[in-house]
Amino acid sequence: MERYYPVVRVFGLLLVCFALTLLVPLILSWWWNDGANSAYDEAFLLTLAVGMALWWPARQEKRELKVRDGFLMVVLVWTVLPVFAGLPLILQLGISFTDAYFEAMSGLTTTGSTVLSNLDTLPPSINLWRGMLVWLGGMGLIVLAVAILPLLGIGGRQMFKAETPGPMKDSQLTPRMTQTAKGLWGVYAIVTLLCILSLRWAGMSWFDAVMHSFSTMGLGGFSSHDASFGHWNSPLIEAVVIVFMLLAGMNFATMFLALHGRSFQPYLRDPEARWFLAVTLASVLGVAIYLWAQGTYPNFPTALRYSAFNVVSIATTTGFASVDFNLWPAFAPLWMLFLSSFATSAGSTGGGIKMIRAIILYKQVYRELLRAMHPNVVWPVRIGGDPVPHNVLFAVLAFGFMYMVSIVSMTLIMSLSGLDIVTAFSAVVASINNTGPGLNQVGPATTYEVLTDFQTWVCTFAMLLGRLEIFTLLVVLTPAFWRR
Repeated sequence: MERYYPVVRVFGLLLVCFALTLLVPLILSWWWNDGANSAYDEAFLLTLAVGMALWWPARQEKRELKVRDGFLMVVLVWTVLPVFAGLPLILQLGISFTDAYFEAMSGLTTTGSTVLSNLDTLPPSINLWRGMLVWLGGMGLIVLAVAILPLLGIGGRQMFKAETPGPMKDSQLTPRMTQTAKGLWGVYAIVTLLCILSLRWAGMSWFDAVMHSFSTMGLGGFSSHDASFGHWNSPLIEAVVIVFMLLAGMNFATMFLALHGRSFQPYLRDPEARWFLAVTLASVLGVAIYLWAQGTYPNFPTALRYSAFNVVSIATTTGFASVDFNLWPAFAPLWMLFLSSFATSAGSTGGGIKMIRAIILYKQVYRELLRAMHPNVVWPVRIGGDPVPHNVLFAVLAFGFMYMVSIVSMTLIMSLSGLDIVTAFSAVVASINNTGPGLNQVGPATTYEVLTDFQTWVCTFAMLLGRLEIFTLLVVLTPAFWRR
């Protein structure tokens, strides 16, 4: 047991830190007198007690986290934290553990799927807590821990590398890992504040502006209204959110470098940013033309308005909706789900395989076509002018294979459990891409409450698998991981 003391110590401190975040909705619940304060009292005390109980026996442990510890730490955080995050929902709303865990996992993984209805009548502090879960999960609680825990004498390099997606794993923006994490969170907080002020200016109340800014920057899609952005039916509000969803869909490391250097050059050098904007904006235009041609909307400007908001929302894996796009001709929502699989950048708060992997896979396919025609040709896969190392290339190919296997396997399981194939497939894709709404029974006008407990747990696992980018979770599940 002592070999796991470094993990136990850090995890205990993380639980203590997480308990402190419950004080925000607790204080506001008292202030608003919305009747939910007792739920936060109990959740705070229980989370704090468990965190202290874990930390106390290992408090003298000074060993640094190893690579294996980093993987275990990340998986523990993302599987155990939703238990405590869901406590206010159980205590206040009386929902089952399955539904509460699903809702909390959906928030922390920035998926945005919900089993709750009548959101407009929920205590405001409950909706705010849901938005906070998305915001905290967006940049990653592990990155936050890397910024804070060194003050307590705990290093965090392995945690950061296990948590951070894609090509950021082996790069740093600043000489020290702690400075890197602080820089990312600083940019994240500043842009969130700008989003809050912009939404307030566009016509939202302060509460809705804060709640939906949390969901927007975390690309999580939780709303305080059943109709989501259809509640306001405001082109100005939609335009503001589109801008910030696009910003959150790009690499925050690039944003950090651009702000630090006061230059757009980092964006011009970022191959992901160009592809992300080109593919997303071209899809907005293409879907608008398609909806107009199909007679879904009477004129092109109207079609463009609804296409812009909903296509960007799903492509960035946010999950907001301004209309029920489940009623659109089938090609449009299917294309949007396809975009959610790859459009966002590595280092963003979005889900899916990330644009950088999609670019590498595309270039590898092109290289294989060339080699089929010219067997002796030397054509390395390049990103930004630099050749991609073979180990990275093989890792991306393995990731792509496991991504497809995961989708097919879970879709078959969902179909076997009694769901129609469209609902089963879209629920799995929306969950593993951390997108939120799917199609048919889990479309934007409905909730995941229609699923059985078994189907809900399958979607919960898919959300976790997608958030940890498959291999982080699978590594911990292999027998070799637990051998000395």
